[in-house]
Amino acid sequence: MKILNNMSKEIMWEAVVTCDPKYDGEFLYAIKTTGIFCRPSCRSKIPKYKNVSFYTNAEEAQLAGYRPCKRCRPDLSLKNYDPLHSIIKDTKEIIENQYWKNIHLNDIAAKVGVSQFHLTRTFKNRTGYTPRLYLEKIRIRKAQELLMTTTLSSTEIGFQIGYQSMSSFYHAFKRHTGHSPRQFQADIKNNLKP
Repeated sequence: MKILNNMSKEIMWEAVVTCDPKYDGEFLYAIKTTGIFCRPSCRSKIPKYKNVSFYTNAEEAQLAGYRPCKRCRPDLSLKNYDPLHSIIKDTKEIIENQYWKNIHLNDIAAKVGVSQFHLTRTFKNRTGYTPRLYLEKIRIRKAQELLMTTTLSSTEIGFQIGYQSMSSFYHAFKRHTGHSPRQFQADIKNNLKP
């Protein structure tokens, strides 16, 4: 039985399986099949026990030929590590890169590796918006850009930015800007006149 930092391999394995953050800084684990090493709290897919090796620190794991996980960043010190940062960053990227699609919260949550409840709570705590409201904000910002730079009708723009219903688009636009899309476009044209 291997002992590392006064812990048996079984204790370390249990910490990996339960993603226990209290063991962060005590050890790291590496996965032979992927060539990646992680913190015990990493929410990545649980590897097979036979493919796992344990290390005291990042340097030791890197010397053994492993590279750091991009999700849990075991190469950073604990004081510089924020496990929620990647969840927020990845969620924003998904929304900003796919705002015109019919995006569902459960799909976003699955892509970032957390539950819908955890994603909504964490995202709102960090950004002030739920993922749905953030999506709406991005869509309305894009609608404003299109209203200022194209000759598309507000109906065409509503569909182009992902709304299935024009009434939903108009209500969201008015909630964010205080104007209907048509009023917004008219105000822009009036302000551009010499």
